[in-house]
Amino acid sequence: MDAYSRTVITVAEAVAPHVAAVELMGTGRNGRVRIGAGSAVVFTEDGYMLTNAHVVAGASGGWAAFADGTGTDFEIRGADVLSDLAVIRGLSHMHAPAQLGDAEGLRVGQLVIAVGNPLGLAGSVTAGVVSGLGRSMPAALGRTRRVIEDVIQTDAALNPGNSGGALADAHGRVVGINTAVAGAGLGLAVPINATTRRIIAALMADGRVRRAYLGLASSPVTLNETMALRTGQREGLRVADVITGSPAEHAGLKPGDLVLTVGRRPVSSAESLQKQLFAEAIGVPLPVTVLRNGAMVDVIAVPVEMTE
Repeated sequence: MDAYSRTVITVAEAVAPHVAAVELMGTGRNGRVRIGAGSAVVFTEDGYMLTNAHVVAGASGGWAAFADGTGTDFEIRGADVLSDLAVIRGLSHMHAPAQLGDAEGLRVGQLVIAVGNPLGLAGSVTAGVVSGLGRSMPAALGRTRRVIEDVIQTDAALNPGNSGGALADAHGRVVGINTAVAGAGLGLAVPINATTRRIIAALMADGRVRRAYLGLASSPVTLNETMALRTGQREGLRVADVITGSPAEHAGLKPGDLVLTVGRRPVSSAESLQKQLFAEAIGVPLPVTVLRNGAMVDVIAVPVEMTE
């Protein structure tokens, strides 16, 4: 057997026992009804699991089933729409936790393996490489258009049943939570990093994350030598989209702008921007410097609190 196949098989066998199929339940006219399904990853010894916010939207609880036939009822601890992360907790039998890694160490071209459990049987495994980092992707969540920040893009194909499953590196460490919110077949994952760990901790403790919201989608770019000398930094964020009615639009930010600093701090990734958008930034004027048509432009944005 070739080395690539051995790596994928080893990672799949190591990660799959920690990934559950989740069936979401809500309240209908005739009592509790099934309203959706997805996957979830066990990440603590006492039964906490990570999944996507869009997977648990509208649910009151549900059932988690593992590949070995065991399962548990679970409660929903909290969800954060802006990161598309949710924390649920099993109420009875639980498996050992997966090992969480750090997506900060990922590189474009690196091997990653997506493990989901859409049927609660043998699970689903696809392999590919990291094809993009630091992306911001607009997505329709319910009736509201939001921006999922700092996603990992891979060519490991996903389907909606794999949403909430694990994206693992070649060592079996979970570096992302898969999301198919942008459409079947497009490989995206929410990274596990310092910012998302802060989000996860807030969801475990309080059931919610108070977030400041700007409403722009961006991707990291490297400045050419002339621009780097002029601005004093080598990277920035290219604005790909500005959400209608958002603080970013009210501030005058436009698609094509190159964001250099936010709050007087250089930004070079979606995470560097996201770090400044927790509760303390809500309602506080935030200076933003952009490069637009060769000119440096300063605007003031006032983030609002992120709501559903």
